[in-house]
Amino acid sequence: MSPTDRPLVVGVAGSLRDDSVTRQAVDRALETAAERGARTRLVDLREYDLPPVDPDAEPPADAERLSAAFAEADAIVLGTPMYNGSYASPLKTAIDHSDPDGFDGAPVGLVSVAAGQFPRRALDHLRSVAAHMGARVLPDEVAVAESHAVGDALPDDAADRLDSLAERLVAEASAPPAEERRPSPSAGG
Repeated sequence: MSPTDRPLVVGVAGSLRDDSVTRQAVDRALETAAERGARTRLVDLREYDLPPVDPDAEPPADAERLSAAFAEADAIVLGTPMYNGSYASPLKTAIDHSDPDGFDGAPVGLVSVAAGQFPRRALDHLRSVAAHMGARVLPDEVAVAESHAVGDALPDDAADRLDSLAERLVAEASAPPAEERRPSPSAGG
């Protein structure tokens, strides 16, 4: 299999923090995807200049670069810390600057990290937005609670769920499009 035949899984960490547990979780998913044969790419939002969207202004150059990353992706991992009951504004801004076509039909896995308990609301909000963008949001999602207690290694249960999410993304990205999987109607009916 040539490198370009392998699916590309793009991960986005919606945290700008240097010691981000969100980035650690997205990195884990990308590492597992690579082990399962995918090409991977981390979109590190610290490397993008993405101001809040202003419909009257020219889009920033990094908006085109970000849209290109999504357009090239065969599958996407969206990771976010939970801030005030929702997902992080850097990720929202990145999605707002992106061309929706980059998400259209792409399998998307969701990851949320919270300092407290299960970050359900952030996952619900992110699921709604990704589905609105046309993504095929996987039913599996990963939540990492009590992130303040995470050191250099994610908890085993979270790491296992991230591995499963990555495996599912690679499988979905490698599968032929739905129209190619449909059986052809039999002749003579």
